[in-house]
Amino acid sequence: RWGLPFAALLGAFDAQHGLRLAAIGGKDSMSGSFNDLDVPPTLVSFALAPGQASLALSPEFKQAGSTISLIEVPATDEGLPDYPAILEMATKLHGLNRSGGILSMKHVGSAGLAHALAVCCFGNHLGLRSAGLQTGLTTPRPAAFLIEHTDPLHPSLGTCEIGTTTEDPTFHLGDESHALDDLLAAWTGTLEPVYPTAPEDTPASPVPVELPSSAATPPLRAPRSPLPTPRVLIPAFPGTNSEYDSAKAFREAGADSEILVFRNLTAAHLEESLAELATRIRESQILFLPGGFSSGDEPDGSAKFITAVLRNPGVADAVMDLLKNRDGLVLGICNGFQALIKTGLVPYGEIREPDPASPTLFHNDIGRHVSCYARTRIASTLSPWFAACSEGDLHQVPVSHGEGKFIADAATIQQLASAGQIATQYCDAEGTPSMDIAHNPNGSHAAVEGITSPCGRVLGKMGHTERRGTQVAKNIPGNKHQPLFKAGVRWFS
Repeated sequence: RWGLPFAALLGAFDAQHGLRLAAIGGKDSMSGSFNDLDVPPTLVSFALAPGQASLALSPEFKQAGSTISLIEVPATDEGLPDYPAILEMATKLHGLNRSGGILSMKHVGSAGLAHALAVCCFGNHLGLRSAGLQTGLTTPRPAAFLIEHTDPLHPSLGTCEIGTTTEDPTFHLGDESHALDDLLAAWTGTLEPVYPTAPEDTPASPVPVELPSSAATPPLRAPRSPLPTPRVLIPAFPGTNSEYDSAKAFREAGADSEILVFRNLTAAHLEESLAELATRIRESQILFLPGGFSSGDEPDGSAKFITAVLRNPGVADAVMDLLKNRDGLVLGICNGFQALIKTGLVPYGEIREPDPASPTLFHNDIGRHVSCYARTRIASTLSPWFAACSEGDLHQVPVSHGEGKFIADAATIQQLASAGQIATQYCDAEGTPSMDIAHNPNGSHAAVEGITSPCGRVLGKMGHTERRGTQVAKNIPGNKHQPLFKAGVRWFS
């Protein structure tokens, strides 16, 4: 019971010394049992490799016509890693990467060469043709890497050419061929019954996905008092987790952003926080409600804690004063969107009592949390938040939520569309709104991702526009810069 984890620990200890690297983290229940629970002998370790993000390489093949080569350091006579040789290989690969000679790279590992090659093909659905690869396809290769490149490699690297990438999504190994779709289904099918990635059937939208063009709307009047540096208030509620990303995005756009920690440990803290939140809203020009899981999304999710805070009379008065009398803006993303729609700030532009017929957000179609990038289309530029966008612009935006399915009846959807209040929709690569879970991760009616108030100054959306950086998700193609924050700040000046 303890021998296997201890042997693994000794191996990890040996590797750290041999490579002069540290490992962090671990797992406290390496083996043992508790009542009817039996824990298999397990060691989990997390390796940390600091470096330049600009040099990070992802494993999926990047283009057709590339050469795929294998570089490998054989084990010692004792069957252990040859650490000096591995360090020498790593130095050479690092230099080749810095010079731009590597498009993608994949560690082969214990599953073997066939598995590693297939995973590299899956990412961008590119095929592989390898004429001579016949044996050793499942042999563990702990010190081997696959390299995708276009220019010939220097002989000193000691690489072996494996094959070439193809546009045809077929996996050719010697005399054997498999469609990538079949391989991917076999690979992901193991866990599909446990953690389904798609509903049994693609649901049909009860309302049209293709919306009528939004009505021509007069340009919004700019604020009465221009302000080059608006103040943004970002309340951090228990369980929200996007306040730092959001504050950074607003600062980079030219605003003065402030995070207010909402305290609820005691009744006195709660009263003090409510009063302070109302005061700070009256001193700010923009209110941003961040994403996350306020109060653990309990009870029953949907940002009920934030909703209750916004309905507090003092806070509600401050929010409505911001919108009605001071030309302010409000933005809510993910959990923040849930709060905006539960209070009526979208789509009505005011805090009102809940109505069973009003639009709402519900559990995702697959019944659990989704975390991925989704493509969205700008459907309307009514809102000041989209002043830097054009109708039809496409963006790749990360989503992370369990309750993001927008629900409304056909009449409401048509009314919102005609008024230009449907701001963004989930869509395919051609920009066509879609109900397919590959494009619409939660099953939102009419593929709606974001909506606004009638005046456009309140925006709620599910996608985390704030989670963006120069090197973030650089392996994912598409435009990941959605200039919401720049437009919101610029509107005040």
